[in-house]
Amino acid sequence: MALEFTNDNFQETVLDSEHVAIVDFWAPWCGPCRMVGPIIDQLAEEYAGQAVIGKVNVDDNGEISMKYGVRNIPTVLFIKGGEVVDKVVGAAAKSTYESKLQALITEKV
Repeated sequence: MALEFTNDNFQETVLDSEHVAIVDFWAPWCGPCRMVGPIIDQLAEEYAGQAVIGKVNVDDNGEISMKYGVRNIPTVLFIKGGEVVDKVVGAAAKSTYESKLQALITEKV
């Protein structure tokens, strides 16, 4: 199951993490978000210990959404070393997220 990122825990769990992070910006009323959600949950299970994977409810955590300029949802950010290194706007196939994640995990710093 994906983590729940909030205004209160984002710095510690995402930005300060030694792992690559996937952050799914979503809302309960968003149809495409409901398609991406289960994919994010699967990736969280499959990459446990290798990546930090979770979701930000934009309705409840506007501060994070504004900081990263998220205007369309779903938006999935890939964060490494506290910096956004890639993103996907709109719903995409699991393979899209997985290939980006794999590349970041295996990338040498």
